[in-house]
Amino acid sequence: MPECIECAAYTKFKNGLCSDCYNKQNGNPWVSGVIKGRIAEAIVEQLFISLGFQVFKYGMENSIPGIADLLKGIRGDVSKNIRQMPDFVVFKDKKAHFIEVKFRKSGRLALKDIEKYDDYPFENALFVLITPKHIKCISYSELKAGKEITENCRNWLGNRKEFETCKDMIIDYCKYAVKFLENVE
Repeated sequence: MPECIECAAYTKFKNGLCSDCYNKQNGNPWVSGVIKGRIAEAIVEQLFISLGFQVFKYGMENSIPGIADLLKGIRGDVSKNIRQMPDFVVFKDKKAHFIEVKFRKSGRLALKDIEKYDDYPFENALFVLITPKHIKCISYSELKAGKEITENCRNWLGNRKEFETCKDMIIDYCKYAVKFLENVE
């Protein structure tokens, strides 16, 4: 088994380092993921505000502050439903939508990527995918039907009938995704 190039441990993780040495050099990957997710959420939130939507933070972090720590290791329907709360509710023209924001460097999102959402209670939720180059969107029902977002698909947020949005403004917000997320691991 290969050794860590830093400490000679026998558990290789990434770039020739064990997980402890990798985390020391690069930071905790879980924390990094949280930061990337929050950047993606901020981009989507500001985009919808700019498009004239009222935007309300809805996810568990916002609706029930502090509960994430309490739910660690807790199983059951209630804890599962709380964890599954979409990130936002957006309103415009007397229509409301649940929005779940995801960041994927790969530009891919399929049902298997969100399989923790077994029996997902928000059947009408829309998943907005931020990539380092694009902003795309797919509904939960489309994911359940076997559709997915790929790097080359044309599931642009601006093409969603639910929003009838300004495509030029969305393209402007794609520049923020490039600026803040282009070089992430």
